[in-house]
Parts: sequence; C-alpha cells; structure tokens
Amino acid sequence: MCGIVGLINLNGAPVSPAILQRMTDAISHRGPDGEGYWIEGNVGLGHRRLAILDLSPAGHQPMISSDHRYVLSYNGEVYNYRELRAELEAAGYWFRSKTDTEVVLHALAHWGSDALLRLNGMFALALFDRKERQFLLARDRYGIKPLYYAFQGNVLAFGSEQKAITALPNFRRKLDKAALLEYLTFQNIFTDRTLLEDVKLLPAGHFARIDLDQTGARLELTRYWDYRFREPDRIRDKREYAEELERLFFQAVNRQLVSDVELGAYLSGGMDSGSITAVAAQSLPNLKTFTCGFDLSSASGIELGFDERAKAEAMSARFKTEHYEMVLKAGDMERCLPALVRHLEEPRVGQSYPNYYAAKLASRFVKVVLSGAGGDELFGGYPWRYYRAMASQNFEHYIDQYYKFWQRLIPNSALSKVFAPIWNDVKNVWTRDIFRDVFLTHDNELCRPEDYINHSLYFEAKTFLHGLFVVEDKLSMAHGLETRVPFMDNDLVEFAMGCPVALKLNNIDNVLRINENEPGSKTELYYQKTNDGKQLLRKVMSNLIPDEITRAVKQGFSSPDASWFRGESIDFVRRTLLQGRPRIYEVLDRAAVAELIEEHLRGKQNRRLLIWSLLNIEAWMGSHL
Repeated sequence: MCGIVGLINLNGAPVSPAILQRMTDAISHRGPDGEGYWIEGNVGLGHRRLAILDLSPAGHQPMISSDHRYVLSYNGEVYNYRELRAELEAAGYWFRSKTDTEVVLHALAHWGSDALLRLNGMFALALFDRKERQFLLARDRYGIKPLYYAFQGNVLAFGSEQKAITALPNFRRKLDKAALLEYLTFQNIFTDRTLLEDVKLLPAGHFARIDLDQTGARLELTRYWDYRFREPDRIRDKREYAEELERLFFQAVNRQLVSDVELGAYLSGGMDSGSITAVAAQSLPNLKTFTCGFDLSSASGIELGFDERAKAEAMSARFKTEHYEMVLKAGDMERCLPALVRHLEEPRVGQSYPNYYAAKLASRFVKVVLSGAGGDELFGGYPWRYYRAMASQNFEHYIDQYYKFWQRLIPNSALSKVFAPIWNDVKNVWTRDIFRDVFLTHDNELCRPEDYINHSLYFEAKTFLHGLFVVEDKLSMAHGLETRVPFMDNDLVEFAMGCPVALKLNNIDNVLRINENEPGSKTELYYQKTNDGKQLLRKVMSNLIPDEITRAVKQGFSSPDASWFRGESIDFVRRTLLQGRPRIYEVLDRAAVAELIEEHLRGKQNRRLLIWSLLNIEAWMGSHL
C-alpha cells in the first residue's frame, strides 16, 4: 500500500525533480517506509512506500522492468499475485523480489491492459511504456483505491490524492460549483467531478491512456469492468448457494491474510466484521481487533442504540482476540475536523470522523486491518431502500421514486433558494439526469420486482459503496494504515451479483401488500416489514458467529450527532455556520441555510447529515481554496 504521483509536461519541457518531490512529499503520510522518483525528459513518476509484502529494498518503486521498457508506480494489494507469478514464470519472466508490484509490472508487460481483469485486489497504478511513449493509468474494478488527475496549461498531473496535484506551483484552485450542487443533493458525487474544478477522479473499473507522441495528446478513458447484478437463468437449490457462499467467504478472507507485517481487524459488533474476524482468528492467534464506540449519555431516540461495544466485546471473547476500544464524545468531531478535512480532501457519504478515529486506533498496533465494507451492498443489507422503488411501472417511474429517496441533503424544491448566490451558474445541472446516468451501462431488462431490486443493488455499489471506499482510503492512509475488504474478492463479488434476490430478501410479497392506510406510524411499519436483508449471508454466518448477531437489526456505523448537534455541539454549530462570516455564504444563501439548520436545532427535522456536510464544506473552503 502506497501513494503514487506523476507529472507530464505536454510541451516537452523537462520535469523538475524539485516539483516531483514536492508532489510526492504532499502524500508522505501514505508511505512512511520509503520514497522514490523516476524522471526521463518531460515525464516523471513519484512514489511513497508503505511496506507490506517483501520489506526489502527489492520492492522499491517506481519499478523498472528487466528490459527497461516499462516503469511502474503502483498502490495496492493483489491477492492472487502468487498464481499470476507462476503463470508469468512459465512464460519466461524472472523475478528479483517477492512483491506483488513486480508481478503487476510483468503482467502488464505480458498481457497489456487485459491484465487488469486478472488482478484480484485493489490498486491504482501508472505505467509508462518508454518505447511507445504511452502512459496507462488504471484503477481497480470497485474503486477501493482512488486516482486523481488534472490538466492545467501544458501539464498533466496525477496522484493518489488531490493534494499531490495541488502541490504544483501556481496550481489554480477553483470551486467546482456543479460538483457542490451534486454533493448537496446526494451527500456524494456520482460523476468524476471533485470540488476542485480541474481535478477529476478516474472512475472505478476504468483505465486511461495517453500517447505522448501524438499531436494534441489527450487522455482516453476505457471501462474494462462493471457490476452486473442479475437473476440467474436457473435457480439452484438453496443449500448449494449456502455451501458455495461459505466456501467463497473463507477463501476471500484467507486470501487477504497474506502480509509480512502484523494484521488486525475492525470489529464493529455487526455480522460482517464479526464473520471476517471469526475466519481470520482461526489462522492468526491473538488477532488484534478494534472498535469505536460512542458516549450516549446525551443521546435520545434511535441513537441510544448506536454504541455496539458490548457486542464487539462478546465476539472478541468468543474468538479470543486482543481487543482495543475507543469511545468518542461530542467534542471529538470538533477536535479532529481540521485534520480530517485536510486528509479527506472533500466530504463524501456519511459522517466520516468515526472512521478517522477508528483508523487512528488501529494504526497504533498494526499496519493492515480488515474491514467488513461491501457485505451490505452485495447481499442486500438495506432492503427498506430497495423496496421503495420495487413496484415500479417502468424505468422512468423507478428513477423518479428512487431519486426522491436519494436526495439526502437538500431536495430539488429548495436548491434554487439555497444556491441563490450562484444559481445562474448551476441552474442547468440536472441532478435527476446525473442520477439516471449511473444506470447507463446496467442494461438489465426491467420486468419483475427482482429486476428493480438488482438495479438498486447496482446503483448502491456504484455510488454509495464507492463513496465509502474513497473515505476509507483517505482516512486510513492518513495514519499509514492499509484497509483490506475481503467482501470485494472477485470470486465472491461474482457470486453475489448472480445470487437470486429471493435468497437475499425474503419479504418481497409482504412489501408489495403493505397497506398505506394501516394504523400507526407508516415509517415505523414500513421499516419493520422491510428489515429482512442479507438472508443467505445471515444463514451462512450463523455457523461462525452467535445468533443474536446474525438475527440483529441492521445498524450502520454512525455517531449520535442528531443529539449532539442539539446539545453539547450546538455552540460549535452556531459559531461555525450561523455567526460571523462563514465562507460557505460566498456560494449559498445564508438565510435559507440558517432556516434548515434551525429546523434541526429546534427538533423539528433531523438534519444531522446536512449540518455535518456544511461543517465539512466550511472547513474545506478555508483549507483547500
């Protein structure tokens, strides 16, 4: 796990070693174990190393192929590198190191971009072909590792983080207003935009090429992989699916235990992290596990259940792990916000500061940690979301229903009022079209309720899960920590995409028959009747972890901010967003924003996600612009 940077002067001017080092130094936190540079004329590559496999100098990057044709700067872990190495050795390649980096280098030399489909793991990479004068940039199929790029003037710059690019002398930092509107609609950015106008994020499952000998050279993007959730043509016996899932899950976790440094696991108290811990603990005695809990002394309502430490402690005792905990209080968000915003670079899904503290805790003891991310998105962990659009009449009707649900921060009806100072600049940004465009390559025929649910699973893997990966990468690497996600093993993902919806959700008929006139709270009744996700996964994991965990109601990793923003943190919210001269009001309408915030502070609405997002954007404008 590492950080990569690159610089190409498209006008042919030589790359400055000082500038390349400045870019690489900007992401030094990603690789405290070493640095490397390679420059040839107008091309330069930089690298920061976090040594995980083969800790010797043989793993130094940028790495040059034995025939000196290819130069690679690579960030990631490929878990099937031993099998690929055996294939390449049979083809005549020889190896100087025991790293997966050298395997990736030879694989790209041997198979070209087709090698990307052979890699089972997470990666972002830059490969320069010195003979053809071509650059290849690539990102793993799920987007676990980020890769940013930017054109300004005659320069193409790229890196694992935006700060490598903005370290360029005279780089112009300008807010992308369209991206801000997109974020404040979805609490996420679905396109390749970032909050900086010239900086783009290479989409997951894509590679990009640029031919430096071509006049007017430009970056050409190609999608090499995409999710495809689908109903199988023939549904097999349920026991066969259960047996196969169990086999693939054990295989996935054990594949990702390969490491030459100590490895631990997050243990949230939920089923996904608990199951990963259960399997890992069988191979790693005294496995270290980590939990972040919350002080709930001032919490109320649903937030009273947000602390999962007791469940995590029970599973730690069961699996005999060496367990560490951290308890977050209301003031911890305020304390970490400047550092968090600097490392996160721009907000994405959810309140991410608990992830920051979880990574900080784990990094004190290990360099690699396993995470349960992906289990919900692959196996249907949020049925109350999918069911909202299940009984659709056609694709456009489905989009209308699901789009309304995913307006997480500011609904369309309020956008023109909130964005009044810059409305003329963003009025032609149609967020429904942005939402709809996510489905352009998921061409399933929509005939049955199952088809619409598979559509929703696709959407959430492409957007929500991808956002989680971007957040997790930044906040773990801020502490020199590598996070691995066993659920995103290629074989396990392929199985999950073809698993029948009826084995993920067992309540479809009941949901279709929900009576809108039934007495009681519609929201509560709806949730009770739709909280049935991950059925097959629950059945298989019941062999590993206690029933009270596999049967528990789905709970995300969230802090009780709705209560804190009305209580201990209310002064911080008012001071930051409602008093003085906050920078957000250069682009947002002060009165409209204040009205939304006050609705939360008075207990009229729960706008914790919006308040968290506004706090982030205010801090971001102060540090990144």
